[in-house]
Amino acid sequence: MLLSRVAEHLYWMARYLERAENTARLTNATSNLLLDLPKGVDLGWESLLGIMGSRAEFFQHYNVVDERNLMRWLLADERNPGSLLGSLSLARENARILRDVLQRELWEEINDLYLMAKRDAAGAVGRRKRYEFNRAVVSRRQAILGIVVGTTSRNDAFQFMVIGRNLERADMSTRILDAATVELMHSGDELRPFGNIRWMSVLRSLTAYQMYRQHVQVRVRGPAVLRFLLQDRLFPRTVAFCLREIQICLEGRDGAAAGLPNNQEPLRILGRVLRKIDQADVYALVESGLHQFIDEVQVGLIDIHTALSNSYFGNAQSQSQSQAQVA
Repeated sequence: MLLSRVAEHLYWMARYLERAENTARLTNATSNLLLDLPKGVDLGWESLLGIMGSRAEFFQHYNVVDERNLMRWLLADERNPGSLLGSLSLARENARILRDVLQRELWEEINDLYLMAKRDAAGAVGRRKRYEFNRAVVSRRQAILGIVVGTTSRNDAFQFMVIGRNLERADMSTRILDAATVELMHSGDELRPFGNIRWMSVLRSLTAYQMYRQHVQVRVRGPAVLRFLLQDRLFPRTVAFCLREIQICLEGRDGAAAGLPNNQEPLRILGRVLRKIDQADVYALVESGLHQFIDEVQVGLIDIHTALSNSYFGNAQSQSQSQAQVA
């Protein structure tokens, strides 16, 4: 078993890398959404603060909620530890501490990604360079993921990286769904005709549009999108898929790798959240109770993180709590 501090740094390194990629995907999808809407229809910018959980912190530094301020806050503002640049800085710091554990190529790719983002993030605040910047972040992050998957033994270190990545991914998927649901439920008459466009943006922010069409084979509708992104077992960005990946890491991967020790409490909570998702009647929830249901799933994800911290990061508890503040 790894030292608790090593396990924790691996877990958070993976979470912060995933968070940076998700932020790049989300801001690009929202930018593209606004191009699809008629002039004067505003659907999306302020909801990004809710998705990222940084509304209060934003207003400590900015007075006006507009595109430029939001993009600076979410992409380039180092005062925001949850920004793309802030996430990459934290990922790099965790990787730096782990240089004796990580492959040299992996450290170099993470460091290069951070340096590129630090150099170019300010330019991505404007629309002209934003798409290419975000696409470069996603591409380089995918290269990092390729090194991890292709050159790392399926040992405990690998399992903690997979757990961190999938818990962060599940968290972002629920945040995006929650924001879209609340936004469309409370939208005025002028926005209701564009509901399907908003759901297409949700799918694209998770790079899920093409797979949705292949698996669901119906036009984009809110309830079908919700069911797909919550419950589908084949697409790797759905909540159910991510949680099952964590379950496999904890239990062991079909005999190819041993499970993690001291896994009873994380598995118990994980099983509870998975059952809640699998048994949900999403179409009924759309009529009543969907926001509360997603809130309960998000609380379950926090409980999973807490159980993981208690089981594996106990010797580094203060750092775990500090980093969890931006989880």
